Amino acid sequence: MALSDLFSRRRKDDPEADGGATKAPGHPTKALKNFLATLSTHPQPTLLDIGPVVGHNVTFFGERLGCKFQVEELSKDIDRHTREDKLPDLPDFLSRRFPQADDSFDGILCWDLFDYLDKASALALAKQLARVLRPGGMLFALFNATEAPPATKTYTRFVVVDEGTIQHRSYAGARGKQKPLPNRDIQRMFEPLRITDQFLLKTNTREVLFRK
Repeated sequence: MALSDLFSRRRKDDPEADGGATKAPGHPTKALKNFLATLSTHPQPTLLDIGPVVGHNVTFFGERLGCKFQVEELSKDIDRHTREDKLPDLPDFLSRRFPQADDSFDGILCWDLFDYLDKASALALAKQLARVLRPGGMLFALFNATEAPPATKTYTRFVVVDEGTIQHRSYAGARGKQKPLPNRDIQRMFEPLRITDQFLLKTNTREVLFRK
């Protein structure tokens, strides 16, 4: 997706998507600094964001890394399968979702999308992300460490303020967070990637960095 198309679509879909986030609370991040440091060693790295996408982040990573930025907004795919009562089809859909060739990206931003997936869907997505990540590349993901109330159906836009702070802005979705994945399951489903950093934050969120 071209950046001009990304910004125009974001303004059309949600004109306050970035502006409203300036009022959102800021939360510390420990893993983002290491993610940025690794990608900065790659000349003009390629970065994949699986969403929800935020225009401010495109600017932040572009200015910091001089990277090529691509977006695949999976939250919309999850919502569509939920609304159409087709969640059993989601694992197969995710296994075919990415047309990119093997070893296409130096970095991948997952944010907390895995929290919204059942185990089979999470495995299908993890396999595809491991496939498109280049050797030496990094994948950044957040995992909820505590079970969310079942009635809560919201996604979060994560707005990077700086390498140590991320703002969280919630918005309504069709599907709530699922039961947290055990750490051993996370390690296994991302193989052959290996965990290089893992932090449990005060927000009961685990930040995990994987490397290929």
